[in-house]
Amino acid sequence: MPVQIGGGKVADPNPKGRLDHVAADKDRPSSKRNRRRHKKAAASAVAVAAPCPSLPPVPAMQSLFDTSKEFGIFCLPKSAVIPLHNHPGMTVFCKILFGSMHLKSYDWAKSAPDSGSNTLEASDGARLAKVNTDAVFNASAETTVLYPENGGNLHCFTAITPCAVLDVMGPPYNRADGRDCSYYDESPYMSSSGRDARYSWLKENHSMFEMKGVQMPQRRFLKVIMYRIRSVWFVFGLVNREAKIILFASSRKCTRIEIHLLTPQGLQPMIDVPIYGRIATLELFRPHNETQDFLFIATERYKFCVLQWDAEKSELLTRIRGREVILATDESLFSVTTTDNLYADKRGGAMGDVSDRIGRPTDNGQIGIIDPDCRLIGLHLYDGLFKVIPFDIKGQLKEAFNIRLEELQVLDIKFLYGCVKPTIVVLYQDNKDARHVKTYEVALKDKDFVEGPWSQNNLDNGAGLLIPVPAPLGGVIIIGEETIVYCNANATFRAIPIKQSIIRAYGRVDPDGSRYLLGDNTGILHLLVLTHERERVTGLKIEYLGETSIASSISYLDNGVVYVGSRFGDSQLVKLNLQADTSGSYVEVLERYVNLGPIVDFCVVDLDRQGQGQVVTCSGAFKDGSLRVVRNGIGINEQASVELQGIKGLWSLKSSFNDPYDMYLVVSFISETRFLAMNMEDELEETEIEGFDAQTQTLFCQNAISDLLVQVPFVLNYIFVAFLVTANSVRLVSCTSRELVDQWNAPEGYSVNVASANASQVLLATGGGHLVYLEIRDSKLVEVKHIQLEHEISCVDLNPIGENPQYSSLAAVGMWTDISVRILSLPDLELKRKETLGGEIVPRSVLLCTLEGISYLLCALGDGHLFSFLLNASSGDLSDRKKVSLGTQPISLRTFSSKGTTHVFASSDRPTVIYSSNKKLLYSNVNLKEVNHMCPFNTAAIPDSLAIAKEGELSIGTIDDIQKLHIRTIPLNEQARRICHQEQSRTLAFCSFKHNQTSIEESETHFVRLLDHQTFEFLSIYQLDPYEHGCSIISCSFSDDNNVYYCVGTAYVLPEENEPTKGRILVFAVEDGRLQLIVEKETKGAVYSLNAFNGKLLAAINQKIQLYKWMLREDGSHELQSECGHHGHILALYTQTRGDFIVVGDLMKSISLLVYKHEESAIEELARDYNANWMSAVEMLDDEIYIGAENNYNIFTVRKNSDAATDEERGRLEVVGEYHLGEFVNRLRHGSLVMRLPDSEMGQIPTVIFGTINGVIGIIASLPHDQYVFLEKLQSTLVKFIKGVGNLSHEQWRSFHNDKKTSEARNFLDGDLIESFLDLSRSKMEEVSKGMGVPVEELSKRVEELTRLH
Repeated sequence: MPVQIGGGKVADPNPKGRLDHVAADKDRPSSKRNRRRHKKAAASAVAVAAPCPSLPPVPAMQSLFDTSKEFGIFCLPKSAVIPLHNHPGMTVFCKILFGSMHLKSYDWAKSAPDSGSNTLEASDGARLAKVNTDAVFNASAETTVLYPENGGNLHCFTAITPCAVLDVMGPPYNRADGRDCSYYDESPYMSSSGRDARYSWLKENHSMFEMKGVQMPQRRFLKVIMYRIRSVWFVFGLVNREAKIILFASSRKCTRIEIHLLTPQGLQPMIDVPIYGRIATLELFRPHNETQDFLFIATERYKFCVLQWDAEKSELLTRIRGREVILATDESLFSVTTTDNLYADKRGGAMGDVSDRIGRPTDNGQIGIIDPDCRLIGLHLYDGLFKVIPFDIKGQLKEAFNIRLEELQVLDIKFLYGCVKPTIVVLYQDNKDARHVKTYEVALKDKDFVEGPWSQNNLDNGAGLLIPVPAPLGGVIIIGEETIVYCNANATFRAIPIKQSIIRAYGRVDPDGSRYLLGDNTGILHLLVLTHERERVTGLKIEYLGETSIASSISYLDNGVVYVGSRFGDSQLVKLNLQADTSGSYVEVLERYVNLGPIVDFCVVDLDRQGQGQVVTCSGAFKDGSLRVVRNGIGINEQASVELQGIKGLWSLKSSFNDPYDMYLVVSFISETRFLAMNMEDELEETEIEGFDAQTQTLFCQNAISDLLVQVPFVLNYIFVAFLVTANSVRLVSCTSRELVDQWNAPEGYSVNVASANASQVLLATGGGHLVYLEIRDSKLVEVKHIQLEHEISCVDLNPIGENPQYSSLAAVGMWTDISVRILSLPDLELKRKETLGGEIVPRSVLLCTLEGISYLLCALGDGHLFSFLLNASSGDLSDRKKVSLGTQPISLRTFSSKGTTHVFASSDRPTVIYSSNKKLLYSNVNLKEVNHMCPFNTAAIPDSLAIAKEGELSIGTIDDIQKLHIRTIPLNEQARRICHQEQSRTLAFCSFKHNQTSIEESETHFVRLLDHQTFEFLSIYQLDPYEHGCSIISCSFSDDNNVYYCVGTAYVLPEENEPTKGRILVFAVEDGRLQLIVEKETKGAVYSLNAFNGKLLAAINQKIQLYKWMLREDGSHELQSECGHHGHILALYTQTRGDFIVVGDLMKSISLLVYKHEESAIEELARDYNANWMSAVEMLDDEIYIGAENNYNIFTVRKNSDAATDEERGRLEVVGEYHLGEFVNRLRHGSLVMRLPDSEMGQIPTVIFGTINGVIGIIASLPHDQYVFLEKLQSTLVKFIKGVGNLSHEQWRSFHNDKKTSEARNFLDGDLIESFLDLSRSKMEEVSKGMGVPVEELSKRVEELTRLH
């Protein structure tokens, strides 16, 4: 039987794809040899399960004494899944030994449930099956028996708790006899009246990929995948032979490590931590005597660390001389300070530093490799040097040393497999541009190279990638642009020609290295096959598979599923199918992982006109180019609305308890209640429910079920009811007859103030501290308990948080007077925990909820603050108290579901969705200005919709995916370079180019394109001249002209010119949705930048800043006329203006400040920064301060010295701030991604948005001095407590660094580090608070305000 643990698959005991299954005899389970193999495979899979309390850890033990039967004991940890599979022609006995599990089973349907339909098989091959069992079982349950034709022959298990199940099967699986195990995917059956939960469509899920006789294997081992979503790495290996889980670790933005769990639903994030460095090398290795892989990371500043993943604790560890130091978890745990070194170099340098005092950094980037036999780590960091870090016999790192490497222009280095001594193969280019490979043995004793066993000269001139082939084949594959070559030490040489392309990504399919997936620069995925006889390679074959994103990394996972990492577009999870589609492709995209990089340009717009900025980026490259619309918060997509004044509450009801969809919407007003229902046309219309009291305000409304159902969940005779809580009573109403079934009345002189309920319980307060608990038993409302508390009750909740979704054992109660929240047990209403909230603001809403398997108590106050607590569902204990501000008005909390996941909606003046990601509570604002009430309203017409009451309006809408940033993609199939927005014409215009490749030559075609800014429909296109590139674009108006124009700056990029000598300025008007060329102006160079400037046009053209004025000709047409200019730049690439001042970012000469003098009609230089910074972006923060980004991933600020005493001092821009961002910034623009609220201090802080090559969008905020001082102290305190992953230093990482100097960061703060304070546990917060001398609540409030900047 197959076993699936946390998404990782342990192969069937008779895997279809194993290459060693070549004889039919070996495939028979009754074969003695095969039984031994089955038992070994099963035993190796055991530790996936949690340790069994009374059984040896063996999940599947083969019967050795009776070949006519098989039995297996399967140990499963919590949440483990045995997927849906069958037992053809078999009888199976199942017994739960301990724990509890959910069993769902089917039998093939004999007839369709619809009288009008006899269809038992769908067009896609799915068959109709009827549910046999859908229940939770534990060890007290009787043995279940399934038969070949009934009893639930198709079934799946899900472990509710750690558990074990005994299976006895007979006769055993045998493919030759037609008893092969098949897997199935479920999809819902829709009858004429809606979804019928009694039936499902089951479609066989083929777990192999087969094409032209080539099979993709199922792997018995599971892997760790290390990849960079927005960059180049994707390395894989076995994470832990004892803990069989599939993990993904990603380093996105070059500076973070993410670990994901591979599940049937996709990638589940587990941890996301920063790395204090730009990752240059990412490699897995396993030292001797270790049971799992370690991760070696080296940064571009020559720091390194070795990390280990603890799957049981979900912690990232740093290895230090055999000890483990916790450096990061999902809530940024503190590290233990240590002074031990992983190794000490000859200089006795700091731990993890592999830099040398002298040496020229390699031009082709750092290369880090690890010997397959784990004898040494090799690093190529400097030209002519190969650094070696040996391992000792215990697997610890020893002293590093350098070996002289003759080859200077190294393109790639790899270790060879199966060599007695560590052997590297070097691909290099000589001084005549010819390319060769050479091998060297590493003599560790002599600390030198010994010439290797073979070499190969005069390769393809485009050779750039080496692929080492594992033993027993051995050797290396050399990937060129026109040929692929295989070489080894036995003088074997095999080559095949390929269509000209650049291949930089590969992924090995088979452990023996006989097949590889190759990805080229056009996004084509190929399969390379090494044909071989025994251990001798006889030839190479290459097959076309299909198209993906342009691959930077490839990893074959399992069962034909492949991960394609891309730094030019979205990364993808793809499936290699059995059959080609109509286009001849075998590739099916299963999932996409958004990558905004490279962001070449962007503009900030308010497309929804709600006062909230959105960023439209030019993202991606080549065919993966696109526009991306990025906005903060969660959007509500309105589907319908109606004007209704004075709504006091909203609830949705189903027509029956097990109906998947809602039917009624209950709307409460101050003195009445109205009922809306979905009609046959899926429209809401007013109706009546006779049993409800429509002449009073409703306090609470809920579907309910009788006590019989609660006690015996799977009895067929249900009584479905709904109840209504009003100020005087609780009414129980039949959903079928709509008549009153029972009623509970408040005692005379009392009225219901607040109430809460679930399917079987009601909790209400009747004033004077009286709390009444009711249960629904046999369709009657039974008062179970009544107590009086010492203070008035402000809010209550009994939302179920345990395993039973219809009954809660805990209740939450908020109190007036003592301002507290209490946890009471049910049904006795005894106090379990009291938490005093402090202050004078009363709790107005409490909610018990479970998010990502963690139970919480949320308590909202009347001033918009929210307390969150971790809740122990068994004891009622509260811990990890945190407080956040969500608004300024009272908050109402309600749960809702989106895509099968529960979230919380906080209605207030700043509506917010509270959700959990990576076991953390996150808060994302909703793009609505105010919400008074909300309830989920899941209808067949609009699934997962919400009903929302705003001031004077009731609306129905769907909600976006629950995440902080929402990204809309407009694919272009070409690369966008410059973009701008024009509000007046409601359009976006951008410059783009399309790469054209023929068998003869390559070329580019450049365009100016016009889009509608709401629909993003293409409206118009203007094709530029051959060799003409769009370099800049703005929207502007001119003096004495009321029209608004698009101005485009271009350059003619000719192959024979080093720098363009010709360009144009094109002025377009938008007329009837089309671009009309109004004026063109030739220039003597490339127009790198354009700015609107006092009703004129400012252009940066090669070395000159040129100002043009808009002139009216006699014939009524216009022209651009040169007014004045300024020389003195190497290349003026970027300009920004403010008033009469102009800031110029130069290719090499940093920032200069110019001023336009009206009287003289001239531009003069006022001041400049005399540092030699190679600029990539500039912006003016205000009249005095200017910010720039340069090509060493730094940002800095300069200040104008207006008050200086001498002309020399006034002519120098003073550098006042320096910071290493670690990202290459392409654009800086003023703007914000959040609504600016006038009552918030942060709402008045100006911000600048930046976009980078790696797809990062960031915010730079100019803080007031007092706030900066406070946050600087907090950052310094946090650095003392929070240690970086790998013990990498935050201070060193953020220090300004280029080829000429390294200096400490100044006048910049790390907002990500400061905000990590909110992720700390309460005890850690208190430690930081003590170090700061500021209360935790005050620190949290200040940091929370900071988060509102983005």
